Amino acid sequence: MGVTDRVDIMAAPLCERVGVELVDVEFEGGILRLTIDHPDGVGMESIASVTREVSRALDHDDPIGPSYTLEVTSPGLERRLKRPAHFLKALGGQVTLKTRPGVEGERRLLGALEAADAQGVSIRSADGALRSLGYDDILQARTVFDWTPEPKSARRGSSGDSRLSAPPEDSTVVGAATAKSTERKVGT
Repeated sequence: MGVTDRVDIMAAPLCERVGVELVDVEFEGGILRLTIDHPDGVGMESIASVTREVSRALDHDDPIGPSYTLEVTSPGLERRLKRPAHFLKALGGQVTLKTRPGVEGERRLLGALEAADAQGVSIRSADGALRSLGYDDILQARTVFDWTPEPKSARRGSSGDSRLSAPPEDSTVVGAATAKSTERKVGT
């Protein structure tokens, strides 16, 4: 069992205890990165709590070795898709993916994620073509956030001036942010 599998098994219940979902575990170049998520977003308090809990467990079990950096982060706007559950959450949205070498057809796809189940996914490209792939055929995938700015005319206030209008009093404005917490463990 590899480092990421051991950390995943150890960290998932700790994340649940904090009230967040462990989305991904990566270990590359001495950096152990845990990506956590919550339907209402991930704040610094959650990141700090997960960092403390996981750091204690790593110090106790030491599945990595003498030196690494622990990074706990939120997935951000363009989220990696690795597990079937990740694809299910992204249904209906835009995704980009790259297939493994040797898989028939174009290696890079961009389109709407139309279907996802335990075996694989179906992507509809802008030209209307539908392509189905098994999870074993996918090398990497992520959601695509539309970075197109809102037209200036839609940002204008009701009087036609260039000032932004305030949202109605009964509405909720939600912003998005990503945050990171880093901790270093050095062997003795």
